Amino acid sequence: MSAPVTEKKSGFNIRDLRNLFGGGGSLKQFGILGALIIIIVFFQIWTGGKTLQPGNIINIVQQYSYILILAIGMVMVIIAGHIDLSVGSVAAFTGIIVAMAMQDWNFPWWAGILLGLVVGAAIGAWQGFWVAYIGVPAFIVTLAGMLIWRGGNQLIGDSATVPVGAEFQTIGKGYLPEIGPATPFNNLTMLLGLLVVAILVGLEIRGRRTRKVMGAAADPLWISVVRVVLLGAVVMVAAYLFATGRVGTSFPVSGIILVLLVVAYSFITNNTIIGRHIYAVGGNKHAAELSGVNSKAVNFFVMMNMSVLAALAGMIFVARSQASGPFDGTGWELDAIAAVFIGGAAVSGGIGTVAGSIIGGLVMAVLSNGLALKGIQSDLVQIIKGLVLLIAVGVDVYNKTQGRPSIIGLMTRKNKGEAVTTTSDDATSNEVTPGGGTPDTATPADVSK
Repeated sequence: MSAPVTEKKSGFNIRDLRNLFGGGGSLKQFGILGALIIIIVFFQIWTGGKTLQPGNIINIVQQYSYILILAIGMVMVIIAGHIDLSVGSVAAFTGIIVAMAMQDWNFPWWAGILLGLVVGAAIGAWQGFWVAYIGVPAFIVTLAGMLIWRGGNQLIGDSATVPVGAEFQTIGKGYLPEIGPATPFNNLTMLLGLLVVAILVGLEIRGRRTRKVMGAAADPLWISVVRVVLLGAVVMVAAYLFATGRVGTSFPVSGIILVLLVVAYSFITNNTIIGRHIYAVGGNKHAAELSGVNSKAVNFFVMMNMSVLAALAGMIFVARSQASGPFDGTGWELDAIAAVFIGGAAVSGGIGTVAGSIIGGLVMAVLSNGLALKGIQSDLVQIIKGLVLLIAVGVDVYNKTQGRPSIIGLMTRKNKGEAVTTTSDDATSNEVTPGGGTPDTATPADVSK
């Protein structure tokens, strides 16, 4: 008769420290997050405290939100085993159409946004068709798209700058409004921070209950308490910094859009059928098809979704810049791809997370911002960013070739107790990725469900 896994003892065990933030493999899986923290501390000291000034962190969110939005879509493309080189051109093409629609065709701001999303979906459907149903490699399709949509931007806009109205600018340079009693901070921003903390507490409680129902080993209670306290403290400190900027500023509207997208796409990739299928196709396309996965539909979806997010990113950039220009979006695809790989995605596909890509994007954002604060010239900034990307991926690949644990693989592992239920008849424990496969292949089991 099989005996279920027993719950961990509540006493202190030094080995439990590795599970503090949910990791079952090694503290190495938090290498990217640790790198972000080190970079922030380094620039905070080097710039004399300027990095964490409220005005600067608000600027970082506004200035890089569109790149982080692109990274959300790009990680799904890369997990599926593709690449998209057209996102910057798609963003620029959408931006000029929306700007001209509002200026020349008298579209209201909300209709302009809807038009932009429709344009992005149409472009994504076009590129997805060639990739999924014709079989042209995404690299070639999107390389062609990069040229087509860049040329389309300059043709439609006549290589001119087209301004946008103040209402539309809100999505790129707006802030949460001031409401309620007079306080030294923005009330809505602090309430948003409290809401996030409440959600973290709720998720932790729900996770413990789920593990208990499933018979999986749960972390000691002190681990959950410390985890929530630390994360909650980080959230509230960040909320306070955003809430105490100069008068009239607070948490940016573009940041709200980014947070909502991160939550939504994290849920999609981790908790939905389409999410499991994306990991399946990227991990092993043929095995996924044998399991009943429609790989063509998956490839079509990831390409179309990427262009929709590129269109949204383009509109946010135009709104912040107050105008659409012929050189918008130049090099964005490289920044998005760098964010995804620094954040732990595998070059071969099948491995990656939305959260990891956001952290990777923040690494590049804080790095660029800190170097700019110190007056480092732009050519050196590009060199440094390139070296960071090369080292981040190179170290991981080297670890794999030497037979050591892959940082990328470790970042996508779940707790052993959550992956399988160990019984007295079968004492073997397998580690799986969010897609359900082994850490390095990420080929889901039972992906048809």
